[in-house]
Amino acid sequence: MADTTGNPTDTEAPSGIDSTPRKSSWRYIGPGIVVAATGVGAGDLVATLIAGSNFGYTLLWAAIVGCLVKISLAEAAGRWHLSTGRTLFDGWASLGRWTTWFFVVYAVIWGFVYGAAAMSSSALPLQALFPDVMDLEWWAIACGLVGLVFVWFNKYEVFEKVMTVLVGVMFVVTVYLAIRVTPNIPDAFAGLLPVLPDEKDSILNTLGLIGGVGGTITLAAYGYWVNAKGWTNTGWMKVMRLDNRVAYATTGIFVVAMLFVGAELLHSANVAIASGDKGLIQLSDILEAEYGSATAKFFLIGFFATSFTSLIGVWHGVSLMFADFVARYRSRREARGEEVASGERERSWPFRAYLLWLTFPPIVLLFQGQPFRLIILYGVLGAAFLPFLALTLIWLLNSSRTPREWRNGLLSNAMLALAGLLFLILCVKQIWDQPWAEFF
Repeated sequence: MADTTGNPTDTEAPSGIDSTPRKSSWRYIGPGIVVAATGVGAGDLVATLIAGSNFGYTLLWAAIVGCLVKISLAEAAGRWHLSTGRTLFDGWASLGRWTTWFFVVYAVIWGFVYGAAAMSSSALPLQALFPDVMDLEWWAIACGLVGLVFVWFNKYEVFEKVMTVLVGVMFVVTVYLAIRVTPNIPDAFAGLLPVLPDEKDSILNTLGLIGGVGGTITLAAYGYWVNAKGWTNTGWMKVMRLDNRVAYATTGIFVVAMLFVGAELLHSANVAIASGDKGLIQLSDILEAEYGSATAKFFLIGFFATSFTSLIGVWHGVSLMFADFVARYRSRREARGEEVASGERERSWPFRAYLLWLTFPPIVLLFQGQPFRLIILYGVLGAAFLPFLALTLIWLLNSSRTPREWRNGLLSNAMLALAGLLFLILCVKQIWDQPWAEFF
């Protein structure tokens, strides 16, 4: 229930809703697969690959810590949705108008630049597989349009099934590569010890690896996918927690496998690759020289699955969040998980308008390059989102907005505080590193 100011007080589950605890079962798993697939993009894989190429197995522990930190954030977002019956944006709105302004600016600028980046990332492996078919820009447009049509005409159930298939492809490819390079198991176990590389800025580089494992805004979208699955009350809490652990166990397998590849294939041979998605194209060339064209093509298929799941995951998840924001803003009433579960948000014009925003305006950037000032704002807003998420979840889950039984315990608060501090440091570094003198 909510008071007359719109700020909810202690509540119990709405009458008429069955909140009988469901038994935690593998057959329910779904949103976790979606968030793992969306959160692990080509950028995450190449960052882990470069960490392995530069430091061998030394930072294996950091990749695992990154997964644990993201588990706490996604669990907190899912717990808010299930314990209150309200959406995360509804919780943000109860904290003040500043959250609305932050989200709107973030969604508009981030979505515009990310749309171009996601389309280009999906196009790179396709152009490498079919070099004589068409230029990279047209492959990128094709990927964006396919993502648009797929999300526009399909509801969550179909979306989840396709994501699961693509995750299966990612899993098979990354694990195959990790086995193919024959990892040094004793060195890998030694990498579980929290040791920093012996180099300048090693702390910041390590924090960057921890913070870059598996998702940004997709962590906030997790609660929406939980609702879209039909989980709308506390009866699903155990199921959600298992689902969330599966998500980040899967994420951990992806990044650890790529760290193995970097450590064995690149570090041992002292081979450097470029940062960004083009580094994965370089890896394809190295794999072809080392293991043959079949392995290289197999990797490119996995690269495409990784990039395209991030594309359609954002096309669906962030559009769902934007639709919820518009519905809450227009009605000025509580936005509830049942509305997401009904599919109402996926049929709404704000959902489809944001889908169009992610797809068509960014096409300009594919041909004209990315505007300098916009890229700086994109970097700053992207860096600021995770501290915003961590700190607002601490606020929401320790207040009367959350039923007492489901508020944060000591461990949850510690993990969210750690996440908030980590991402705040990375945010400050990102802001500090921007070329502000050229901006003005």
